[in-house]
Amino acid sequence: MPNHVTSSSATLLSAIPLDAETPTLALVTGPRGAGKTTLCHAAADEAARRGWSVRGLLSPPVFEHGQKIAINLVDLATRERRVLARPRAASEPASPHATADWSFDPAVLAWGDGVLRAIGPCDVLIIDELGPLEFERGQGWVSAFPLLDARRYRLALVVVRPALLDAAQARWPGATVLDVAALRGEVDQ
Repeated sequence: MPNHVTSSSATLLSAIPLDAETPTLALVTGPRGAGKTTLCHAAADEAARRGWSVRGLLSPPVFEHGQKIAINLVDLATRERRVLARPRAASEPASPHATADWSFDPAVLAWGDGVLRAIGPCDVLIIDELGPLEFERGQGWVSAFPLLDARRYRLALVVVRPALLDAAQARWPGATVLDVAALRGEVDQ
């Protein structure tokens, strides 16, 4: 995967408690395009540079001619990559594996859930992202919930969109919230 770390994402990275002594769960949130995946990627790279075990899933966007045409799914342990979602056509019928904007590949959702189910203790756990499929429909990467609850990590970064932040905080009341847009605002000032 290409390195997307910029000086501002390196500064954002300093907000992540990479040296936590007790298991730390951080909810990474912010609007579309704020840099949530970029921050998770930077944290994974930094943790790997330190020799730490990094596990989980990263969902980088795929762009063509400036247009987002897909979302990939990357297993952070093996770097295996699959196409997770494509834009949903307006004419496409409703599906249990679709949101208003995206059609998710059920086989890749199942593969990602299997990746999460197989994760044991690790230093850094990244789940990019838990969204409406998981929180509202009980589908997708539901194995993330018991994995996070087990706290067999030094640091877990979980991407959650702002509309689902309350649900995530209700599930994990002690979690730290990293609002990427707010942190970027502090960086830009």
